[in-house]
Amino acid sequence: MNVQQYDGSELIAALAKELKKVPECAMPEWAQFVKTGVNRKRPPMDPDWWYYRLASVLRKVAIIGPVGVNKLRIKYGGKYRRGYKPAIFQKSSGKIIRVALQQLETSGLIKQTVVSGHKGRVIDAKGIKIISAAAKNLRVVESPKKAEVKEE
Repeated sequence: MNVQQYDGSELIAALAKELKKVPECAMPEWAQFVKTGVNRKRPPMDPDWWYYRLASVLRKVAIIGPVGVNKLRIKYGGKYRRGYKPAIFQKSSGKIIRVALQQLETSGLIKQTVVSGHKGRVIDAKGIKIISAAAKNLRVVESPKKAEVKEE
């Protein structure tokens, strides 16, 4: 199954609903009070933001796989505005990504492995199954690179 053939935001929303049903993927108590990175002003406003982050991390592991915490911190990082000084890039919170990966691993959706010298987490058969269940009702999106331009 190719994860990239579906619209990312639609797949993540459907996958978040599926992950809410998994008991190992419960939102930690501290998660309602934390920011997702140094570059953020406030904590997320959506009460279900944890499940969306879990779904997004699962999708990223399926796409880039073997991946670790540090690479995902870079992927979820962003611009840190420092007032009159130039903005710089800051990584996102490592605790959130670490706990998300641990929850996905205990639920059996991902596993740790070494692929050609790269250690990290890759998607497991149960993870592919839950992604395909979430993508069952989604439409396939053509990538703009493959779409042909019609000349008239």
